[in-house]
Amino acid sequence: MRRALRLLESAGAHPNGAPAKQLAREAGLPLPTAYHLLRTLTHEGYLRREKGVFLLGAAVDRLVSGEGPGTGRTRRSVAESMERCRDLIGAPVYFAVYREGEIEIVAVADSPAAPAVAEWADFRETGYAHAIGQCLLSQLDDNARRDHLDRHPVRPLTPYSVADRRALLSRLGAMGRTGPVLERQEYALGHVCAAVPVRHGPVVAALATSVPLHQEGKLLPNVERLCKEIGNLLGPLEFSISI
Repeated sequence: MRRALRLLESAGAHPNGAPAKQLAREAGLPLPTAYHLLRTLTHEGYLRREKGVFLLGAAVDRLVSGEGPGTGRTRRSVAESMERCRDLIGAPVYFAVYREGEIEIVAVADSPAAPAVAEWADFRETGYAHAIGQCLLSQLDDNARRDHLDRHPVRPLTPYSVADRRALLSRLGAMGRTGPVLERQEYALGHVCAAVPVRHGPVVAALATSVPLHQEGKLLPNVERLCKEIGNLLGPLEFSISI
């Protein structure tokens, strides 16, 4: 979602429009990723294409004004659904997708009493070390998984991190594509995390939670509650998946 917003910001800086290559360059995105997002944003009405350039669309005006149907309410629905899950389990909740070859954290619901794990090392580059990334990677086929690890090599982050690529591939192959993934202090010392796959057509997605190490006994019960909530979450999260 952050990448889509960067494209919108770039488009907004050009009242007369700008071509895809220029927007991709200004937003710092690979051109294939930018094309995918531009198509989606155009389909949703946030952009319009005229004579080869992209301009802001009517949906942006509705979003700013708070008027009209669609996105404003959908965004609130996503936030409300995530917050309901957070309150249900008393722990932070994360939603992530694997898109265009990268791990993307789409939404996080936490609170002062249940803070999210601080992103001290880029989540996109360290998927091998956290439950979210391992859950997403476990859902990929062998070629996509190996391509990801070619671009983001395994480098242990803590004494508990998986040691190397071979060990990670062995673990991913053994865990399957449907069960929960547990991770204990592999990304951040003092934290344990779990993620479960979210099946939505061809989309690779995951819902996750974390707790401090001293509350580790709460992790599996929290995961069981999240699994029961996935069906209720899918509707609101469809918007996040599409963007």
